[in-house]
Amino acid sequence: MGAFQNFEEIEAWKRARSLAGEIYAVSSTGPFSKDFGLREQMRRAAVSVMSNIAEGFERSGTGEFIQFLSMAKGSAGEVRAQLYVALDQVYIDRETFSRLHVSTTEICRMISGLMNYLQNSGVKGTKFKKNPKE
Repeated sequence: MGAFQNFEEIEAWKRARSLAGEIYAVSSTGPFSKDFGLREQMRRAAVSVMSNIAEGFERSGTGEFIQFLSMAKGSAGEVRAQLYVALDQVYIDRETFSRLHVSTTEICRMISGLMNYLQNSGVKGTKFKKNPKE
């Protein structure tokens, strides 16, 4: 899609991957690791951010990519909300909460920026090209 050859080049995807790793790490220890509901929901939401960016990119259509970016942004918001639960239950400390909250907020901004760019670019996606090698 345009400037990217693969989803791994997208900075928002890279940051989402890092976020997923951090969520897995913080939810693997202490009382957090025993709260199976929150732990698994938060992990799924974090993985969903990076997965939706990748899936949308691979669909090769700008409209679909934007739709999947919207879902990724929603999942990042879900992680951010769940961070409050983890903080309130004292599963994470204030410093960890702040670091992850900032990270999810930045990922949301990056995704919004990419969505805006795609909406205004006029690019339809590679699946709409007559000759995909162009």
